Amino acid sequence: SQWVGMGRELLATEPVFRASIEACGRALAAHVGWDLTTQLCCLPAASQSAEPLPAEANASRLSELDVVQPVLWAIEVALAALWRSWGIEPDAVVGHSMGEVAAAHVAGALSLEDAARVIALRSKLVRERASGHGGMALVELSLAQAEQAIVGREAQLAVAVSNGPRASVLSGEVEALEAVLAQLRERDVFCRRINVDYASHSPQMDALRADLITALEGLQPQACAVPMLSTVTGEWLREVPVDAQYWARNLREPVRFADAVRGLALAGHDV
Repeated sequence: SQWVGMGRELLATEPVFRASIEACGRALAAHVGWDLTTQLCCLPAASQSAEPLPAEANASRLSELDVVQPVLWAIEVALAALWRSWGIEPDAVVGHSMGEVAAAHVAGALSLEDAARVIALRSKLVRERASGHGGMALVELSLAQAEQAIVGREAQLAVAVSNGPRASVLSGEVEALEAVLAQLRERDVFCRRINVDYASHSPQMDALRADLITALEGLQPQACAVPMLSTVTGEWLREVPVDAQYWARNLREPVRFADAVRGLALAGHDV
């Protein structure tokens, strides 16, 4: 879903996309110590090109959690701005995990500055406090089957994501995760570790809750101008503001993407 160099062609050829990226960069600058455009223009470290690499090629920090997540957020925001410039207006929006930050901005629930603050501080806190202490894995199980697979290990593991009828993600302590994956492989259940060293949407995020809420004090969420279906609650965001408490839930609670897609379909929405 992402790769180094993603968005670079749009940055060079689409003025609306570039203007949005530059605005995102200014909003992020208050919270990060790197330049957004530089990171978007970085080349893969293992490039086989015989041509001399530009100076920014060695400046890539996209392997760092609190760089890549804000970069992805900015691409999401800029793509929405580009589509709107073409006359493509969303009837509804939905976001997956950290993608909800961009969705909330596109929906009008968060200003660009508040959205930048959420994604920058959320990702920074996870890197500082959780990186190196957990893992996540995709499993070909329904939500109910995934919940059954971790029975007895709920203090170490959680079903972090329900993506579809047979697509779930487990998250938590590595030793417990590997034990469950070994059991599932014995039953010929497809499993694949996700290339992360932290455990979003698991009990490990409980320790971050108070600090994240404190860091995000003063957000000024607004009512959605475009309907947004929450993957935290599985319901339309009406009475629940996307405040600091909401973003703490977004990090800790399971991603109810399957419920959200079902809700969108029932409301008559498609892609």
